[in-house]
Amino acid sequence: MDSWQEDRLHLLLTIDNERELLDKLSSVACGLGFDYCAYGLRTPVPLSRPQIIMLNNYPLDWQARYQEKGYLAIDPTVDHGARSSLPLIWSDELFASARELWEEARSFGLHFGWAQSSRDAQGMGGLLTLARSDEPLSDAELRDKSAKMSWLTQIAHIGMSRCLGSRLLPDTEGRLTERELTVLRWTADGKTSGEVSTILGISERTVNFHINHAVEKLGAANKLAAAVKAAVLGML
Repeated sequence: MDSWQEDRLHLLLTIDNERELLDKLSSVACGLGFDYCAYGLRTPVPLSRPQIIMLNNYPLDWQARYQEKGYLAIDPTVDHGARSSLPLIWSDELFASARELWEEARSFGLHFGWAQSSRDAQGMGGLLTLARSDEPLSDAELRDKSAKMSWLTQIAHIGMSRCLGSRLLPDTEGRLTERELTVLRWTADGKTSGEVSTILGISERTVNFHINHAVEKLGAANKLAAAVKAAVLGML
């Protein structure tokens, strides 16, 4: 790890407030030549209605406009981040399917940008975006700064997950026992309670006992929902 990373690692990983962390990330982004810094965090559950937190230092009018128009649903950078952890650069081609968004963003001074997503063991997904009003990102600049920008993406996700994770993810402090995890793994594989009892050499009643405890601890509606939730949270 070089001195640039060391100097910022301690600073970024000792902050417990997401707004303060955004300010520090924005400062680092400024040092890399970017006017704006944005971070979005998405929970893995519930699958049908994941929670999304967006933090940025974009112009306030643009923040309001983005929310008012529901641009999150059609933002191609968000779509890319959900499918790939490879970095991307803003371009006319990237925003071809969202011309109105692209034109409005540029009207607020957001002309050039770079973004990269990340995901952790608990399934929390994040997207770091660095943007500016002038000077396209040249090949030489990308060669010089890409490693630092990707490193910043990972550190930002670790920091934001630490600041927000306990509020956004379900309470799993009552950790599942090894036996509860085992029966959920087999349940996730489609096995019935009877089949699990045969596989593990225990009674079906005991299997259901462990399943019911797991369902209760995870706040799930049934054993299938419990298996899915445990899986996406990285517990299985």
